[in-house]
Amino acid sequence: MEIQWAVIIGALGLIVAYQGFQLNKQKETKSESRQDAKIQAQLDYIGKGVDDIRIDLKANERQIGALSERVTRVEESNKSLHKRVDKLEGKGE
Repeated sequence: MEIQWAVIIGALGLIVAYQGFQLNKQKETKSESRQDAKIQAQLDYIGKGVDDIRIDLKANERQIGALSERVTRVEESNKSLHKRVDKLEGKGE
């Protein structure tokens, strides 16, 4: 009779231990899913930020190109002006 109780108690102990293991496994899976979702959201946010930076860089490249053209024109005009001033100074002497 004592052996039967020992077997029953041992079997119940195994059942409780297995159920505890399954419960912890489910909690761990939920926790990992939450962490994965947070990481994915952060990656999406970073990706959007990178896309915004690319758009800004393209806009800046256009502005730099336009400014470069203007500077070139101003330098040419300045060079032409200096030539005319040099001619006028040469005639005035």
